[in-house]
Amino acid sequence: MVSFTSIYRFVLISGLTALVLRAQSFPVPELPVGSPALDPATAVTPPPRNATDGAISTRKDARAITLKIPAPRGQIVDRDGAALANSRVAYQVALQFRQFEDADRDYVVNWARTRLVTLQHLVKNPVTKTDDEIYDHYRHRRWLPLLVSGQIGDKEARDMEPKLTSGLILHPIYRRSYPSGDLAAHILGYAGSVGKLPTGPINFNEPLWEESEGRAGLEKLFNTQLTGEPGMKRLLFDESGNKLLEEQIKRPRAGGTVVTTLNLPWQKLAEETLRNGCRRGAFVVIDVVTGEVLVMASRPAFDLNNFIPGINEKDFKALEADPAQPLFGRAFQSAYPPASSYKPIVALAALNDGTVNEDTLIDCPASINIGKTTFRNWSKDPEGPINVKRALARSCNTWFYQVGIQVGPNPFLDLSRRLGFGKTSGLPLIGESSGLVPDDSWMLKNEKRRILDGDTANLSIGQGSLLASPLQVAQAMAGIANGGALPKLQLILQVQDSRGRVTQVASPELRNTLGMDEKAVQIVRDGMSDVVNGPGGTGQSAALSYTTLCGKTGTAQWGPPSLEQRLAWFAGFLPHDNPRYAFAVLYEGRPGETVSGGRMAAPMVKKFFEGIKEDIKDTIAPPQKALLVVDESAAKPSESESILKALPVDSTELEEAPPSPSIQPALQPEPPAPERPRVIRAIPVGEGEVIEEGAEEP
Repeated sequence: MVSFTSIYRFVLISGLTALVLRAQSFPVPELPVGSPALDPATAVTPPPRNATDGAISTRKDARAITLKIPAPRGQIVDRDGAALANSRVAYQVALQFRQFEDADRDYVVNWARTRLVTLQHLVKNPVTKTDDEIYDHYRHRRWLPLLVSGQIGDKEARDMEPKLTSGLILHPIYRRSYPSGDLAAHILGYAGSVGKLPTGPINFNEPLWEESEGRAGLEKLFNTQLTGEPGMKRLLFDESGNKLLEEQIKRPRAGGTVVTTLNLPWQKLAEETLRNGCRRGAFVVIDVVTGEVLVMASRPAFDLNNFIPGINEKDFKALEADPAQPLFGRAFQSAYPPASSYKPIVALAALNDGTVNEDTLIDCPASINIGKTTFRNWSKDPEGPINVKRALARSCNTWFYQVGIQVGPNPFLDLSRRLGFGKTSGLPLIGESSGLVPDDSWMLKNEKRRILDGDTANLSIGQGSLLASPLQVAQAMAGIANGGALPKLQLILQVQDSRGRVTQVASPELRNTLGMDEKAVQIVRDGMSDVVNGPGGTGQSAALSYTTLCGKTGTAQWGPPSLEQRLAWFAGFLPHDNPRYAFAVLYEGRPGETVSGGRMAAPMVKKFFEGIKEDIKDTIAPPQKALLVVDESAAKPSESESILKALPVDSTELEEAPPSPSIQPALQPEPPAPERPRVIRAIPVGEGEVIEEGAEEP
């Protein structure tokens, strides 16, 4: 007679085989074999079809049974197919009752308690069962195992198996797993049980183990695609309990795969950089050309595996009460003053409408009076007459106060909206902040006045009622880097079904055209290059060894004035001459802490981009030139010359290359990486100079 535990083994292995064939990166542990706990003598007897058949007084064991086989949940992977979330085989210790002759309540309970005592030294998380629960399970559900422990991993199960006494088995299940723990936790979200297994009389088509569903993040938003199709098995037994038929009506089919745009090694490095560089903060990196989000990290985070299979109320309340707010995804759920990281937008608006040009000099004292209020520069020393590029490099507040009022709030506020401020990005994110870009209507409703010059001065340096998330700031930098348009952001590259067929695919798209003069964009880029590479630039601590990075520091007043709390920003793009990657880094200061973008945020940018130096160099390298070997023997060269010379020629002179292949399923054997089409083209500008270091913005 084939044991029901053997049926479990067959069901799991057959279901997982299809998944392994589809995705070789899916790690699946083998089920233990030859265990006393899996002895056919103590194996699970299939359940009755209804409550009457299950009553102990019936004693008629002839029955037909139909059971549901839950399918493994699909994977969430990075852009190269590395697993961010997957499903593994796990186990729970279970009591497997035999059918006793003339067994009363005391006998059944004592039989169970004798075996449960042995678990005290074997498992860390035994599940307490009352006498009533034990006896009720025997009366109604004795053919099914009674789970008496939490979930156990493969290694622990293998070690435990030989120690289990007769009547105890290891019940295999599928368990959601997050291989990197807290990595990208706010994006991925987590899955949880649909509901506990039923008690009382057995119902038709009950699942063999608890099913799961997405509860947060991508797990929830793509729950339909990730949820597999359950299988079905039918069993037939005669009156003596002999199995007459075992038929798998339908095999379970694993869920699909969600392929994100995230770069796992880059995401890990960004989160490590935040851990070493701040207590609380965020890091975002975007591909300027495609709009793909490559990194979106928030600190602190939380271990997703603590939510599997479920988190207890005490631990969840502790996370909610933590003042560091680990459940809060600062990268996209926050709304902070963008501070001086906003100044390139004001400069671009002023250049575009002709309020200033590249050579316009504006005298910048240490402070200016607007109405009855004194507006100060971050430095106590006057800057004197400076142009727009110097104003960006020095982050001179008094230059932006004056120019912001001259150009008026509408041009730069409208430009910031076209750059993505004030609206959610459209990415599949739960709880994303839209930020805030005020207008006269908002001011009248909330401040009981229109936007005045003092408000304009504050807005021109990224303060006042202007609010944005790090994702929005990085998105705006992608727009400035691109020059002509704002790329539509992407977080999902592909969605594949269980057979590996692509059912959804992303392609580069425009979100908004900016309508900016190319010369104005070039001047702002040059000024942002001077922030890092020019004399006196406030972001020199972000300078890279292998390319010219453009950036903008920022320091914001934030939170209740009584806390004296500030933020540090550093945002920008690289390289200067043909931007490919935009970024934003946020450092959330402690109450009373003196912070600056140049001292806190810029060094984290340097550490990150130096850490992926080889990746960046390969991406931003100019097109390779072919070598054309020319036989010059006919030219009668001198003895000092080589007869054969390798002459560099531009690759465009050669035969046109074949078109790039279409996007391949991420989990297939790796083909040569296709070059993604450059739909949104960046405007090339000149190379920025790298000059001696200067002062920082406080």
